Amino acid sequence: MKTARFMTKAVLFSTLAVAVVGSTLAIAQRDDFAFFDPLMDVKGAIDRFYLEEPDEKALQTGAIEGMVATLNDPYTVYVPARERKDFDKELTGEYVGIGAQIQIRDGWLTIASPLEDSPAFRAGIMADDRVVKINGESTFGFTDEQSVEKLTGEPNTKVTLTLERKGEQFDVEITREQIKTRSVKGFHRDPTDAQKWQSFIDPVRKIVYLRLTQFTPNCSAEIADALRQAGAEKGEVKGLILDLRWNGGGVLQDAIAIADMFLKDGVIVSTKGRAHPEEVARASAPGTLPDFPIAVLANSNSASASEVLAGALAENGRAIVIGTRTFGKGLVQAVRTLPNSGGAQLKITEQAYYLPSGRSLHRKGDSVEWGVDPTDGFYIPITDEELIELFTVRREQEVIRGGASESEQDWSDPDKILEKLKDRQMAAALRAMQAKVDSGEWLKTGGPLPERGAQAGEELARLMLTRERVERELIRMDERIELLQTASGKPAELPDLWADDVDPTGGRVVVYDKDGKEISQLSITGPNLERALQLADLKKEAEEESKPGE
Repeated sequence: MKTARFMTKAVLFSTLAVAVVGSTLAIAQRDDFAFFDPLMDVKGAIDRFYLEEPDEKALQTGAIEGMVATLNDPYTVYVPARERKDFDKELTGEYVGIGAQIQIRDGWLTIASPLEDSPAFRAGIMADDRVVKINGESTFGFTDEQSVEKLTGEPNTKVTLTLERKGEQFDVEITREQIKTRSVKGFHRDPTDAQKWQSFIDPVRKIVYLRLTQFTPNCSAEIADALRQAGAEKGEVKGLILDLRWNGGGVLQDAIAIADMFLKDGVIVSTKGRAHPEEVARASAPGTLPDFPIAVLANSNSASASEVLAGALAENGRAIVIGTRTFGKGLVQAVRTLPNSGGAQLKITEQAYYLPSGRSLHRKGDSVEWGVDPTDGFYIPITDEELIELFTVRREQEVIRGGASESEQDWSDPDKILEKLKDRQMAAALRAMQAKVDSGEWLKTGGPLPERGAQAGEELARLMLTRERVERELIRMDERIELLQTASGKPAELPDLWADDVDPTGGRVVVYDKDGKEISQLSITGPNLERALQLADLKKEAEEESKPGE
């Protein structure tokens, strides 16, 4: 596999920073101790005078999280030692357990699907098996979290599951192992081997479809292996559809390695930050795969490393992008172990990355342009209804059934595949690729890009619609609370600010500060003002205490 060359000796931090970086975090100057003086004053006062004995650990965690929160960066996160295992699992896709996707169905723990080459699969566990007991303990009423806690553990430890299948119960003993979830999938599981995926979505034209779900460590090796099995190194692949939709990112190094498979030269990505010099990752010629057309599928849930890969291929003229604009996360985090915190970690934003053109893809609050746009003529939004249908089918494709699956389906016919998968964006990508393979020209299967700023307007409209739905739900919730309070004989706890027959629509609200100075005047545009104020930090004052003009 190729290794991208760097302008500096430092290795780029991974996007979600799998490499754990040790840190001294030492205080270098005596003046820095003054920062802690007010904190110690507050801590001392709480210890001496607070009504009840405080929780020292909670105080400490709260102080740290408060500091982190002031950065106003959702990607900088404090990870207490007790949460480190779950954090590492999310970060790397690795954990110790039996290797199965689970769900709660009718109150019982149920197997959604065993994972490929997992202890669960080798033990014969099947999709839809009901796990009625774990080590003799009933699972009825278990939550997902409780189930995961019981099934995971230390390597080489055993767990006994009591399964119910077709009305019969039996025990299965499984030895827990290190599980690494596979990130690379095809469009359908191989009917002859449920642990494998079919990748030739058009066998006649030799068009491959690969879906990368997350940039886990070494996922670049998975991509390379899938392409090798398809014959890419021998020139047997004539087109690749690379699906990065709903891929939230992960290890930046693997995104660079995948881009380097397809690029002979050019900039892949650059990063820089206050504490880091600029670092540039460049492609190199050795090991580059033969030049076949590539279409990248992306959407608003393609983030971080997904955007780096899509942007590198698109801006170097190696691929077209089909779908919608990506999420816009252009910040690089490192995970630093805190030396005096019992194993706690800080995932901290240290750099920002830039596309080959030098443009930052990160979305800020006032951004009108961010992320990676689809290629002009390949803008293909999908509706919520289409999304639900797509996910319903995709979830079924994920399940390992254990035997030959859906033998009546002709998985060699692209038209029938697309009809089965209910994925309009995938269909558009395949038709565009078929035209490219047949004629050498891309067939524009989507629409033109929205005008500059239009996507920001679309997002604004979606957010306003979401807020409206939330407000309506809050109103319904308030009405339900009132009904329940009436039924239970408990008085309503919300203040009654004015008579029920008063409609304030068309009026105005004047807000004063504590000294009687006018702060703002607001027009009332609807009848729901009282409900909003009832949930705010307000109370009704006596007439003689009211401010002038209220």
